[in-house]
Order: sequence, then C-alpha cells, then structure tokens
Amino acid sequence: MSDTAKTLPEIRQTDGIPIHLYAGNLEEGAQQQAEWCARLPHAFHHIAIMPDAHQGYAMPVGGVMAMKGAVMPNAVGVDIGCGMVAAQTSVDAWAVRKDLEKAAREILHRIPVGFDWHEKPQQGEVLDRVLKAKGKEKNRLKERLPVVMEHEDEIAYQLGTLGGGNHFIELQRDEENRLWVMLHSGSRNIGLQIATHYHNVAKDYCAAQKSPLPKDYAYLPLELPEAQQYLEEMQWAMDFAMQNRLRMLERVFETLREVFSRPVEKTLEVRTHHNYAAWETHFGERVLVHRKGAVRALAGELVTIPGSMGTLSYIGRGKGYADSFASCSHGAGRIMSRKQALREISEKEFKRQVKDIIVVTPKLNRILDEAPAAYKNIEDVMKLQEPMVVPEFRLSPLAVVKG
Repeated sequence: MSDTAKTLPEIRQTDGIPIHLYAGNLEEGAQQQAEWCARLPHAFHHIAIMPDAHQGYAMPVGGVMAMKGAVMPNAVGVDIGCGMVAAQTSVDAWAVRKDLEKAAREILHRIPVGFDWHEKPQQGEVLDRVLKAKGKEKNRLKERLPVVMEHEDEIAYQLGTLGGGNHFIELQRDEENRLWVMLHSGSRNIGLQIATHYHNVAKDYCAAQKSPLPKDYAYLPLELPEAQQYLEEMQWAMDFAMQNRLRMLERVFETLREVFSRPVEKTLEVRTHHNYAAWETHFGERVLVHRKGAVRALAGELVTIPGSMGTLSYIGRGKGYADSFASCSHGAGRIMSRKQALREISEKEFKRQVKDIIVVTPKLNRILDEAPAAYKNIEDVMKLQEPMVVPEFRLSPLAVVKG
C-alpha cells in the first residue's frame, strides 16, 4: 500500500455526519455538496468521497451515501443505471490492428450515438415487461411505473443506443495483447425522466415540511408510496441500462467478427452500475446505499475503472472495504468542467493528447471536452483507492467510438 493511501481517509467534521475523503483534495463546490449531504436527516454514519470525485449536481460525482428511512433521487443522479460492461475477447490485438479503424467506423455506423435513436422499435425482455402488458395488468403498471408507462412509445427506440457526453465504446488491449471491448452508457432519456419526476415530488414534500435544506437535496421518506414508486422505476431503469449495454456489446462482437473475418469469442465479461441505490448491510445496519459515480466493490468482485481515452483503464478486484461502503471509483474523474475544457482545448491539442489512438465520432468538435487533459490521472486515482480495489487487468486504448 502506498504512503498516500495509508494516510486516508481524511475525516472532515461537519454539522451533520462526518465526510471521509479519499480524493486527496476536493474542489470547493464538491466539498460544499458533500457537506449538504452530511446534513440530511436520514444520512447514515458518514459520507464517503471516492478518489475521482468532482462537483456534480447535488451530491458530488464520486459520492457514496447510505440513508436510513429515506431515498434521495439526486444522490442517484439523472442517468439512472449508468455503468460499464467490459469483455475480454479471444483475439490477439496485434493480429487485427490494421482493421481496428474499419471496425470502429463500422461500430459507429451500426450503433446510434449522441441524440440518435433506432429508426425501428427494438425487442428485449426489459421492454416486454411493460410493452406487452394488457388490460388490468397495464393499469397496474401505470400505478407502479407511471413515468415508464408515460414514455412507453419511445423506450423501444432507445434500447441499444450509446448516447453522448462521457459515454463511449472502446477497443483496448491488455498486457498480454488480448483485445478487449469496454462500453459505457446508461438508461438514456427514460432515466432522466424518472429522475426529474421524483426529484420534483421530493421537492414538493420537503417544501411542505419546511425543510431548511436547499431544493437540490430533497428526499422522500420510505413510508411514502412515491418513494416506493421511485425505487421500482429506478430498478427498471437499471435493468434497461444494463440490457442497453449488453445489446450494444452484442452488436460490437457481430461487427468485429465480420470486419476481422474470424471468430471473436467472449472469454470474460465484467458488468458494473455506478448511478443507483441498493439495500445493503453496513456497520451493523440495513441501509439504502446511494452510489453516484461510484462502483460497488465487494471482496473478490470484478469492477471496471476506465481512465480517459488517452490513458490506461483498469479491471479491478474489490476488497469489500468497509469505510467506503464496499465501493471504489467509477473512473478517473474530471478536473475540468465541460465548459472550461471546450474553452481551453482545441482540435489540434485534442489530437496531440490522444496521439495515435483511433477516435471515431460524428463531429470531433463535439467531444473536445472529453480530451485526456480534462480528466484526473488514473494512476493517482488507483493509488488513492488501494484499500478498496486491486488492479486485475491494465488496458491500453486502441480505438474509441464517441457520440
């Protein structure tokens, strides 16, 4: 364990519960957000801030908060179920290197990115749960999943689409030159709609209770039927997000087989969510753990920890570290806001930073805020979370598809 990791966490006392900080340092805005979370009446034991943490919306991205008796939609975030899937392939990366750009361009052609959806509705088990319901069953679903059912006409077009922002599909190689696929995406527009709806419900509740907290920190006591609705719709969005990633992964493997003209088999798969809430037991209590831009890392559990598109990514093995609520970082974490990055990073500078990595995107000027310089050093992040996770695979980027 490094000397840096041995000194952590830094424990900061607040007017509420303590903040346990693993970020080394934390920008002022993220610190203020963590302090507001610590003052929540249902917040439990301490707030854990991961090494990749930065200012987000309400709770910092990279924050972990357990609650007893309540749920806070903004502590899950607007892209419910956002996460990663990574797959090791049976292919030697060097053997197909001349075809990597063709493969990346074909992936971009086959998978909708950015704001694009499929032209035709897709099929899938998570869709069948709601779209095949009839009569009384459909009426019950409208009570249990009101937001999902309100948007039933569009969700089938979103399944198997990447989105934009920090979402990506990346072809990588490990230290034995085995080709990997890593994919980052979420629940698309339906997750945003669920999050927005229940945050508004929570704001109305807290306003009626004359809560002294800012509106961004509105919560729902679990005895409210709306809280149970949120948890059920959140779970549906998580399932949708996972099936969304797996559908795209299928399409990527199909594309690789065609472009490489050889068998491409999956030899290992790792799946992680990083925007969700789940029931777990910590410090002797059953609590609702909110992870926003953080990953569950139980002892022995494999997790994905991507760097930027110009640096290594990691597959780690969790240690079940109690103080982080058995969590670790979900990636490198930003050091520049998107606006700052767009101001300071030109297309020329972007290309200099990514060097010989293949980057395929509809418009390069739309992803300048995703340049490597906009992110923390992934090696520093990994050192800071040595108590939480141990590296299992180190993955170098070869080709990146972005929206």
